[in-house]
Amino acid sequence: MNESNVNSNNNYTKKPLTAKEEHALQQFKEITKDVADQINYDLEKFLRARCFDVQKAEQMLRNSVDFRKTMKVNTLLKDYKQPEVMRKYLTGGFCGHAKDGSPVRVELFGNLDLKGLMRSTKKSDFVKNKLQECEWTVSDWAEQSKKLGRPVDGMTVICDMADIGTSALWIPGIKLHLHLVKVLEDNYPEMLKRLLVINAPLIFPLLHKIARPLLSEDTRQKLYVKGDNYKDLLLSFIDAENLPACYGGMLTDPDGNPNCTTMIGQGGPVPEEFYFENADLKEQMQSVTVPRAGKIYIGAKVDRSLSVLSWEFQTEDHDIEFGLFYEENDSYITIKPVTRADSHVVTHDGTYTCDKVGKYFLCFDNTYSWTRSKQLRYTCEVYEPDQTIFSEDVTKLMKDGDIKTLTEKFKSHN
Repeated sequence: MNESNVNSNNNYTKKPLTAKEEHALQQFKEITKDVADQINYDLEKFLRARCFDVQKAEQMLRNSVDFRKTMKVNTLLKDYKQPEVMRKYLTGGFCGHAKDGSPVRVELFGNLDLKGLMRSTKKSDFVKNKLQECEWTVSDWAEQSKKLGRPVDGMTVICDMADIGTSALWIPGIKLHLHLVKVLEDNYPEMLKRLLVINAPLIFPLLHKIARPLLSEDTRQKLYVKGDNYKDLLLSFIDAENLPACYGGMLTDPDGNPNCTTMIGQGGPVPEEFYFENADLKEQMQSVTVPRAGKIYIGAKVDRSLSVLSWEFQTEDHDIEFGLFYEENDSYITIKPVTRADSHVVTHDGTYTCDKVGKYFLCFDNTYSWTRSKQLRYTCEVYEPDQTIFSEDVTKLMKDGDIKTLTEKFKSHN
């Protein structure tokens, strides 16, 4: 792909405070001194995150203190244990430090089976895991500051997008990512020092277009994007001994593995044996019985074209047939033909970009089973094109689901 330089400034540094900002900081410290000792984080970061609006920063800080108490953040580092499925299949990890002393974290998004993980664990575990990573980062700052004899903060993140596919556009996964981003920005503001995106596919501008409204100008200044010619970029920030050998550095596992698998989770498909442990997903689903030798239709009203219809479903003990239809002139027009779904084994999901306004129907067909009714759980949601997840032009590009088609459409679209 053509190299996409979102930011060409390789020397991003925190701006010094103006006299007005310094006054705001002193005022902020004064009015929050009753809670400041309850949070192990630089107060100035909260103020910067709210553009030095003292009142908004105070509310942000007090909300964070309450959240930390609720989540027992102060004991997460030593007390929280990841579920087995996350220990085995969650990608990413820390692997040394950048030249400025900030910890380096590698994220392997192309190897992340987020759908499998979300079907195998609770949303709260994703939150606790991220909070634990942040608490480790804060403790590492203290150690590095003492070791180097100067203040150290921030995090350098390498985001490896090799092998990423259209699973990155899965709506429930995007919603989870947005939730985690909000949790981290609300409680660990200004933690990211730089984000180095490598192996960026041709579809990356599409993903960036989705995320751009969520990124502040300050965050965009920390973003760097490269295709497969990333070595010089990484080495400009990270010494070779702290950069995994697979990325052009010298760091390896004790056995010489260049991928540093003892430090960086490699991910991979989550085995189905871990599924159905997700109580959160079940609680969000509605329940209905599909009668023996019968079928039911679940309707969804679409008021705007290019809205995205999203669904998930599972059954107990036995399979069922599923299809999608559009109502027109009192008839059902087939969009997705009815086919057998092993939804008793794995949760099924899908999306459809609606060309037309009107009524769409999920069909759950049990007419082939004369002796047995089916217990069904499902979700069905409609996302309009101006909702935060998708803009209209992005939605148009998503109408075909394979990565090759999306890539070609994005190239021609631009």
